[in-house]
Amino acid sequence: MWVRQREPYSMYKRASSRDYMNTTDMESKEFVDTLDMEDNSALLQKSMVPELSNPSWRLSLPHVLVATISSFLFGYHLGVVNEPLESISADLGFKGNALAEGLVVSTCLGGAFLGSLFSGWIADGVGRRRAFQLCALPMIIGAVMSATAKTLAGMLIGRLFVGTGMGLGPPVASLYVTEVSPSFVRGTYGSFIQIATCLGLMGALLVGIPVKEIAGWWRVCFWVSTIPAAILALAMVFCAESPHWLHKQGRTYEAEAAFEKLLGGSHVKTAMVQLNKVDSGDETDAVSLSELFYGRHFRVVFIGSTLFALQQLSGINAVFYFSSTVFKSAGVPSGLANAFIGIANISGSVVAMALMDKVGRKVLLLWSFFGMAMAMAVQVVAASSYSSGSGSLYLSVGGMLMFVLTFALGAGPVPGLLLPEIFPGRIRAKAMAVCMSVHWVINFFVGLLFLQLLENLGPQLLYSMFGTVCMMAVVFVKRNVVETKGKSLQEIEIALLPQE
Repeated sequence: MWVRQREPYSMYKRASSRDYMNTTDMESKEFVDTLDMEDNSALLQKSMVPELSNPSWRLSLPHVLVATISSFLFGYHLGVVNEPLESISADLGFKGNALAEGLVVSTCLGGAFLGSLFSGWIADGVGRRRAFQLCALPMIIGAVMSATAKTLAGMLIGRLFVGTGMGLGPPVASLYVTEVSPSFVRGTYGSFIQIATCLGLMGALLVGIPVKEIAGWWRVCFWVSTIPAAILALAMVFCAESPHWLHKQGRTYEAEAAFEKLLGGSHVKTAMVQLNKVDSGDETDAVSLSELFYGRHFRVVFIGSTLFALQQLSGINAVFYFSSTVFKSAGVPSGLANAFIGIANISGSVVAMALMDKVGRKVLLLWSFFGMAMAMAVQVVAASSYSSGSGSLYLSVGGMLMFVLTFALGAGPVPGLLLPEIFPGRIRAKAMAVCMSVHWVINFFVGLLFLQLLENLGPQLLYSMFGTVCMMAVVFVKRNVVETKGKSLQEIEIALLPQE
């Protein structure tokens, strides 16, 4: 329960001095007044020190770590069928059926699109904490259905449920981490989402290692995922609700209690003042889809959607899909290839975490997209007639690892952090839902069309197209993205949102 803070000691002291002065002569009264004013000034300055300093990051860290479990699950379920797919198809009777095998993968992406599409309305309707629990529920149900599936239909239904939770989790995680983090570590905490996703992917690969030696091990791979999902659902009971969502609902005292849990009691007043800087008189009104596509909010929604579109059109998922083939042609086993990709991904994410609150989001985005363009140039050289033999293979492998590393430095983690920062509080959840839906649609079509484009256009032209997109992203970021490092969400909103 929130206990209202006591007024500063100096106010009580002033009252007691006034009573005392009524019993003294004028000279003593003036003397005491002078001493009292000096004392009050010193006490007032002392009481303001905690307000001017940053709150302890240790208070909000546990809440952020619990939220990133959803990102771990996201990464895990993206990679859980990679190694076991052959065993799954053999056990369920669709081995050699390319369409059925593709459906096992793509059904999950379809569910993710549905989950992300409705994530904003769910997060605004029931709150961020319950949205996490609703994210964990279909993941548990879907994982159990997949683990116990006897037919292809049972597996597909299970994957659809899992995908729904996968689509709901990332936008809610981005919202929650942005809204509960102190501004001076918000970038670092936002990087945890990308790191957790990388760890989930690597975890899926590690758990899947025995799948070829142990019959039915693929079922264990699905059962394992129910453990972190259950932890997420239970741990969220003890986490703070987003103060921004509580304030939006008119639950001011609960917002103060949440701020005390996240920032400490001495920072509650400052946090509430910042929360009230932006006019919230219309925040309880329903947000229509039309508001997101034209009018005051069009610019920020356009920036967000375009960033996610450029992220996916850069070719990152195509590189992931094609990496095993490239490494295999270079004589590198698939397991070792996946390890190299995973190390490059998590190394870039860790560096991004260290730099996010030092150099800023915009700088990381610019250099990340530029580095990806250079990596694609290396791939084009590797695919050209001027490069042949072992040199071509080394260039191809090196370019691929460079692409993944530079992606993880900025283009991977920054959009999911930056967009909740630049979206006004009133539309934040629903705008994230729209942008994540754009992400999933383009992700689906890139995965669907990549191999056909590679066959029809050839690697040189296709990689040149990806590199061109990366350079377009550099120009777009330079012209449209604002730096949000160290700024409160309210300061960012005031700077970006045109006044009516």
